[in-house]
Amino acid sequence: MLGHVPPLPQQPQRSPFSGHMVVCGDDALARRLAVELRYVYGERVTLVLPPGRDARAPELPLTGRGLASALFGRMSSAMTRNGGSGGSDSLGDDTNAGVDPVRVLAAAEPSDEAFEEAGVASAAALALVYDDDERNIRAALTARRLNPRLRLVIRLYNRKLGQHLETLLDQAAAVAAPGLDRAALDASTTVLSDADTAAPALAATVLTGSSKVIQAEGLLLRAAERTPPGGGQIADPGLCTLALLSSTTHDPAGTEGSDSSGDEGPRLLPDERQVAAATGRGTVVLEAVSQAGPAGPPPRMGGRGAPLGQVFSRRLRWSALGVGLAVLGLAIASTLTTGDDPLHATYLTLLDLFAMGDPAIGAKTARQIIQILSGVAGLMLLPLLVAGVLEAFGSLRTASSLRRPPRGLSGHVVLLGLGKIGTRVLVRLRELGIPVVCVEDDPDARGIPVARRLHVPVVLGDVTQEGVLEAAKIQRSRALLALTSADTTNLEAALYARSVKPDLRVALRLYDDEFATAVYRTLRTAHPQAVTRSRSVSHLAAPAFAVAMMGRQILGAIPVERKVMLFAAVEVAGHRQLEGHTVEQAFRAGAWRVLALDATPPGDRRPDLAFPDTATPDRPSGLVWDLHPGYVLRPEDRVVIAATRRGLAELLRGRRRVSPGA
Repeated sequence: MLGHVPPLPQQPQRSPFSGHMVVCGDDALARRLAVELRYVYGERVTLVLPPGRDARAPELPLTGRGLASALFGRMSSAMTRNGGSGGSDSLGDDTNAGVDPVRVLAAAEPSDEAFEEAGVASAAALALVYDDDERNIRAALTARRLNPRLRLVIRLYNRKLGQHLETLLDQAAAVAAPGLDRAALDASTTVLSDADTAAPALAATVLTGSSKVIQAEGLLLRAAERTPPGGGQIADPGLCTLALLSSTTHDPAGTEGSDSSGDEGPRLLPDERQVAAATGRGTVVLEAVSQAGPAGPPPRMGGRGAPLGQVFSRRLRWSALGVGLAVLGLAIASTLTTGDDPLHATYLTLLDLFAMGDPAIGAKTARQIIQILSGVAGLMLLPLLVAGVLEAFGSLRTASSLRRPPRGLSGHVVLLGLGKIGTRVLVRLRELGIPVVCVEDDPDARGIPVARRLHVPVVLGDVTQEGVLEAAKIQRSRALLALTSADTTNLEAALYARSVKPDLRVALRLYDDEFATAVYRTLRTAHPQAVTRSRSVSHLAAPAFAVAMMGRQILGAIPVERKVMLFAAVEVAGHRQLEGHTVEQAFRAGAWRVLALDATPPGDRRPDLAFPDTATPDRPSGLVWDLHPGYVLRPEDRVVIAATRRGLAELLRGRRRVSPGA
C-alpha cells in the first residue's frame, strides 16, 4: 500500500491581468499616472502603494469618477457625459465606458511577492515612480529578471545614472529574451525625471515671453511665446502655431492660475481659421530648429571666480591705491632731484621701500630724504599686506561656500526650496540668465552645492521666520517661486511676501488640487493687481510618463499655461488617422499635428531621436521640417508630431483597433 502522498504545492495561476500596466510609487505622481493611464488611454492598471497615507498626497478614491474628477477637473466632466470613465468628446468613442476602476495594492516594498501579486510577470509595462532613486533601481532590476519583455518606465533624478541604467536594462532584456524584436527592445526601458519635466513650466510662471527648448536628433526645437503686436493683428506664426494663449494670460485678474481651476484655458494646436480669428491673443509658435551643440554649464552669477569686490574690501583697495601712488610719487621725485634714469629711480625706490637698499650715506640730501620716506612707506605696506592676505583668505572661503545677496541687487527671482524640483528650476533660471536668490533652511539640501557652483546667493534660514525674506531682498525682487515640499510653508511665504510687496508676482507649488484652487482664487481677490499662479509637479510630469508607458518615444513636453503639449516620434504604420493621408489631411485641430518626417531609411534609423548620435556625430539629420502639405504619409514613415494628451491617446487606441497585436 502506498504511503501517504503529500499534496503538491499549489501552482501559481496565470494572472488575470495579462497585458495590463502596473504603477508603483509613493506620492501624487503615482496616483495621477494611474488615473491618466486608466481614464485617458483606457488601459487596465494596478497601482501599488505603500500602506498608510502620504501626508503630501492624501489618499484619493481610485474608483470610477471620483479620482478622475479630483485630478482632472473639466476632463472628468466630459468623461461623465459620455457615460463612463474614459470616453470624452476628444477621444472619439466610448470604448472605456463601464470599465473597471484602478486596482490598488498595498506593499511596503516593491518585492518579488508584491510584483507577483500585481501581475508584473505578465504585464505589458511597469512604472517605478518612487521618490527614492535607489528603490527604483532595485525594483527595476527585479522586474527585468521576472519579465524580460516588460516595458519599464523609471523615475530617476540622476541623469547620468539614468543613461547607464537604460543601457544595462536593455542589454539584460536582449540576453534574457533573444527573440525580442528591435522595436520592442528600443522601447523596453525609459528613464524620466519629473524634476526635468516640470522645471521649465515652473520657471516660465515667473517670466513672460520665455522659450521652451526640446532636443530631438541633435536638433533644438524652440517654442517661443509671442505677444500680439496690437491693432487687431496676430503674432508672427513662425514655423507653425502650436497654441493660442488665454486672453488673460498676463492679466492679474485673469483665470489662468491653478492647474485644477475649471476656467477655460488655452487652445492647443489651433487651425488657421482659429489663429486668424484670435486677434489680441498671445501665441506659442515653433520658432526655430537648429543644431544642438554640446551642453555647457549654466552661467554663474558673478563670473568664473569671486568678484574682486568680494575678495578685498573697499577700504583695503583704497589703502593699496594710496601706497601705490606714494611709490609713484617718490620715484618721480627721485628722477627730478637726482637726474637718474626713471626706470633706475623706480628700482631704487622699491629697494628702499622693502628695506633692501644700501643706506645713502654721502649721497645728496634729496636722495637721503627720499630713502627715509620710502622706508616709512614700507612700514605702512607691511600691515597692508598682512590685512590683504587675511581678508582675501576669508573672502575666498566665503565665496567658495555660499554668497550673500549683493547690496544693490534688484529685479531678481526669490526661490524658496532647494530640493529636487527647486534645484532643477534654479539651473533653468540661470540658463535663461535670470538673477536668483535662494532661501533654504537645510544647509545640507540637495541644491546647496549647485548654488555654490553657480555662485548664486543663498539665505540659510526658515522662510517663515521674520527677516529671512527681507535678507533675500524680497522688496526689490521681480517674483517669488515657493517650491518647498510643504503647502503651508509655501502659502505662508507667499502671504508674507505680498504683505511686503503687494504687487509681487507669486508662483506656488501646491500638492492638493482643491487647496490650490482655493488659494489661487483667494489671493487673486485679495491682491487684484498682482499675478498669482499655482502649479503641481505631478500634473506637469504625468503626461510624459504615461506616454512612455504606452511605448512611444517622447521627445519632450512643453507647458502651455495649465495644459501640457507632447512631442513624440510615431511610426505611421497602423495609424488609420495618418497612413495614406496627406500632411494637411492628417492634421487634427486640438489633437495632433505632423511637424517633421524622418527621411532616413528604416534600417538605418536610430532608435532614440531624443539624443544626438555619438557614434557618427557628423551624420546629417534625417528629419525634414518643411514638409509639403500634400505629402502622403506612407506606412514605412516615421514622423514627429505635436499632440495633446487626449489626441495622442486617440492615436494609440486607433492603432490598437487596426492592429490588435500591436
